[in-house]
Amino acid sequence: MVARMMSFGLMGIDAFPVTVEVDISGGLPAFEIVGLPDAAVKESKERVRSALKNSGYSFPAKRITVNLAPADVKKIGPVYDLAMLMGFLCCDGSLAGDFSGVGLIGELSLLGEVRPVRGVLPMALKAREMGFRALIIPADNAPEVQYIDQIAIYPVRHVREAVELLMDPEKARPLTPIQFKAEEEEDFQIDFADVKGQFIPRRAMEIAAAGGHNLRMEGPPGSGKSMLAKRLPTILPPLEFEEALECTKIFSVAGRPGQDLCRTRPFRSPHHTATYVALCGGGQNLTPGELSMAHNGVLFLDELPEFTPQVLDSMRAPLEDNEITVARANGTVTYPCNVMLVCAMNPCKCGYLGHPTKACTCSPGEIQRYRHRISGPLLDRIDLHVEVPAISYEELSTKAPGEPSSAIRARVIAARKRQQERYKDEGISKNADLTSPMVKKYCKLTPEAEQLLKQSFDKLELSARGYYRILKVARTIADLAGAELIELAHISEALRFRNIHDYE
Repeated sequence: MVARMMSFGLMGIDAFPVTVEVDISGGLPAFEIVGLPDAAVKESKERVRSALKNSGYSFPAKRITVNLAPADVKKIGPVYDLAMLMGFLCCDGSLAGDFSGVGLIGELSLLGEVRPVRGVLPMALKAREMGFRALIIPADNAPEVQYIDQIAIYPVRHVREAVELLMDPEKARPLTPIQFKAEEEEDFQIDFADVKGQFIPRRAMEIAAAGGHNLRMEGPPGSGKSMLAKRLPTILPPLEFEEALECTKIFSVAGRPGQDLCRTRPFRSPHHTATYVALCGGGQNLTPGELSMAHNGVLFLDELPEFTPQVLDSMRAPLEDNEITVARANGTVTYPCNVMLVCAMNPCKCGYLGHPTKACTCSPGEIQRYRHRISGPLLDRIDLHVEVPAISYEELSTKAPGEPSSAIRARVIAARKRQQERYKDEGISKNADLTSPMVKKYCKLTPEAEQLLKQSFDKLELSARGYYRILKVARTIADLAGAELIELAHISEALRFRNIHDYE
């Protein structure tokens, strides 16, 4: 007899259906799993065998074959344990019925407990898309799917609960979907009011947050670069529901199952010893890297020149495309990575080049080698370049607090709402995502602003990419000012923040 149960596999942050076929026939006792299983799937036979026995069911001493279809796609992880076990019970007559519209997800312990697995949120979304009537998941995975409607989701903690549910679904209660509500006032422990002075860097932060632009800060040690970057999430707009779903899917696939839907924008700050795989993704299971984990949020690279040049240059295409394709011998997946890249660096190895009171101890060759670790093409993809000078005693000792994050955030949200309204038919929501044709359509300049940009193009030796990025930043500055056209003051400020130091 052959029993068929439905489960799901993962391909990047998207799920695909997997039919678990269980066949029990006469012959010498054997247990084979086919359909390109990895090591974790092959070990399922021992978990299923023990879970059956310890849940009060018998394990047949016959020839058992489990097929995972489609057979030409690699199956990864213990997610198919529960579906296999239910297939066994259907074959021996302990369970009867039509379960073609029911999805089964979960890892089993030897005692029959249903343990959490990664990627349940994309699996639930796929089940809803395919019209499944029910989905049985581990109870510990319930928080990440509690906002999914139009499908009955049943969290279970033990095999016996799943069996009772399938035998008499009328007695079971599915999860009640919760209405998502954006956090208008988020509880941050840090605030821009803590920052003393640094008015120009604060302004650059506000522009970057309002338009989703990349930002590079340069200054001596202790000037407040990291302090400013860590406060950037406090002025970013709240996550929309679709953005929260995307972020949670990535975290779930990355191996952090069971967390609630993301409420705040991600802020990722990998150490400068991070490898290419850690930043871009990959590994044996093709998991997402820091670039994708920061999707819809901030990727902060402190001590930028200390990262290896190969790792830094690997970000060039993803920053332009807002997605990264990880290709390995065992597969190819594409992850989203629409991030705000924020970088901080010293002007030289010792950190005191151009300092008003401390002398730089680096030789010209050391300075050149230090700065050449960052390539020109990467710098060209950064919209805002700002110097963070050493702070004076008078500024540091003042008792007057700086402008709070709440006031800055209100202006950022207002600017983002203008952008969302403007681009509602374009499929984007912020100025940083404008394509070249969209820039020509939406970035209209006054004659004075256009004349200044024309004069600056040759003087600053701008690339085509630099030209369009200046227009995007100027559009954001105009949005903050509530202006319909990009005026002279807006393009002038955008040009000032385009000041890239000579790296030759």
